[in-house]
Amino acid sequence: SHKVGDNAMKVLKEESVAYPKAKAILEAREKQKELGYEQKSSMEHLREFCKLDEKTSEELAKELASVEKLRDVLIVKIINTLPKTKDELKMLFQKDRIDLSEEESEKIVQIVAKFL
Repeated sequence: SHKVGDNAMKVLKEESVAYPKAKAILEAREKQKELGYEQKSSMEHLREFCKLDEKTSEELAKELASVEKLRDVLIVKIINTLPKTKDELKMLFQKDRIDLSEEESEKIVQIVAKFL
């Protein structure tokens, strides 16, 4: 007899992952076996929109961490969208409870610009 859910994957943890890391994970998985529909769809999106490689995105994350108010989930949002202006940054954080000063916003935009 076969019970429903015998082959189900168990979620061990959830975390926000930047596009470059997600792309690296899917590329590694793609070498092992064929990707499922959702994974293939995600991979196509990442190939089109992911602008940085994983190593570069990790360097960017380290620099962004110097802005004290930025939590990991916000750093991931910045890496995934690479805002070029303070207005783009403001739009990105519309739904987040974060109050950045002009100086902090400018610093973030300058850090991102170094990686573009």
